[in-house]
Amino acid sequence: MPYYRQVGEFPPKRHTQFRQPDGSLYAEELMGQEGFSSDSSLLYHRYLPTAIMASEEYDAPAWTRVPNRPLKPRHFRTHKLDAGPDADPILDRQHLLANDDCRISYVVAERPSALYRNAVGDECVYVEAGNATFETVFGALRAGQGDYVIIPTSTVYRIVPDGPVRLYAIEATGHIGPPKRYLSTRGQFLEHSPYCERDLRGPTEPLLAEGTDVEVYVQHRRGWTKFTYANHPFDVVGWDGHQYPWAFNVADFEPITGRVHQPPPAHQTFQGPNFVICSFVPRKVDYHPLAIPVPYNHHNVDSDEVMFYCGGNYEARRGSGIEQGSISLHPSGFTHGPQPGAAERAIGAEFFDELAVMVDTFRPLDLCEPAISVEDPGYAWTWAGRSAGGEGSAG
Repeated sequence: MPYYRQVGEFPPKRHTQFRQPDGSLYAEELMGQEGFSSDSSLLYHRYLPTAIMASEEYDAPAWTRVPNRPLKPRHFRTHKLDAGPDADPILDRQHLLANDDCRISYVVAERPSALYRNAVGDECVYVEAGNATFETVFGALRAGQGDYVIIPTSTVYRIVPDGPVRLYAIEATGHIGPPKRYLSTRGQFLEHSPYCERDLRGPTEPLLAEGTDVEVYVQHRRGWTKFTYANHPFDVVGWDGHQYPWAFNVADFEPITGRVHQPPPAHQTFQGPNFVICSFVPRKVDYHPLAIPVPYNHHNVDSDEVMFYCGGNYEARRGSGIEQGSISLHPSGFTHGPQPGAAERAIGAEFFDELAVMVDTFRPLDLCEPAISVEDPGYAWTWAGRSAGGEGSAG
């Protein structure tokens, strides 16, 4: 995280004695990135965070990954994915797209999740609809429609929905944070950044829970394990540092606009290992007298582009079948752009009422079974004015 935060109780000097009311020592835990060379936080536990009673393999749902062959743009309708009332908001995520840097998934759920730790990388969870509490070892975060919630690597947490929630999750194999160009050398948001520290929310008080023999599901670099902890991991009385879960609402992203069309980096919100996350929000559009507000045709030769359409009307895709909850995949090797007629229709527009989350990856994305099950087979041919096409058809 770009700035320092304090929650609860902790000693005035790190790595010194900090005693509980009964005289015993609190157990100090350093949670940090890149060995001891990057952001970290110090947490103070009532019980030893190392005390486990059991460790056993867990067979998590495995989704087959297949290449995007034949190469073509694709459209997936997430609102057609089945969701039962007993779906776990974390363990029952349905994987859609993946490569070795990130995995994109979607889930509809309404019951609390199990306790979970992702030891592979950070997670960015976007709340498409509904409200939930993200309970974590650092404290609780309330989240609702339009919130991005960033969960640092190896944070024990669970999601407790208020009712049905729709969650779009991006799991990294490293760390997710603000783009470096938005930050000073000391980590402060700069004046040209489209958001700043005032827009971010972190835990404000400890979250304490009692319990023994508590199960935590851990995703790690060699699979999954279910630990049984001697005591509930939510036993932290205080912490301080730069690493913790935080939330940011997309409505607080201030769009960067210009006289002519601005390229996607103007919408960048976060960066991860070999991918970026961008937010397309309602905004005033290009104001040159001859401007064409929708995007020009573009071929991102180094990246696959994934758009999750989560509000308003995405003008450039009108007539393609895109709807609320749709995901489009425009891969490297394919030139993509606005649908036929979109450029002419957009001329003279002053405002776009659209909301979308974009992920650009710099390695190709594979398709997972849930995405394939809700694919719109006619999408690739919509630029040619055709409603359908075969796998061997020209698009």
